[in-house]
Amino acid sequence: MNKIAIKRIYEKAEKDDGLRVLVDRLWPRGVSKESAKIALWMKGVTPSTELRSWFHKDAADRFSEFEKRYTKELSGSKDIIELRKIIKKQPHATLVTAVKDIEHSHVPTLIKKLGILINYNKLTKVSKK
Repeated sequence: MNKIAIKRIYEKAEKDDGLRVLVDRLWPRGVSKESAKIALWMKGVTPSTELRSWFHKDAADRFSEFEKRYTKELSGSKDIIELRKIIKKQPHATLVTAVKDIEHSHVPTLIKKLGILINYNKLTKVSKK
């Protein structure tokens, strides 16, 4: 079985992260590409710019609708199919994001669409960068 984890990009990259896949549309501020050690940057599986902008105007009240709209965006996406294939071939992979509140972001919806099991022990909720 593959070991899949979620990690904030501000956490140190570790050897056991395996394939590190950035799942944000924008490159995180203050992080060099060298220190991030990202193998793949999958912009195509992230919310569209329009959806992301709409959501961030009132994230707390719009989360439920955001999930529905993002799920619709992902439906039929060739990028989600490609990412699923790539991850399933890896013994270890880490989905990397800059979001502070992973549980109320695009990441849980992405995970559901990928249809993979995630090691939530790697989930960091309090990192403040």
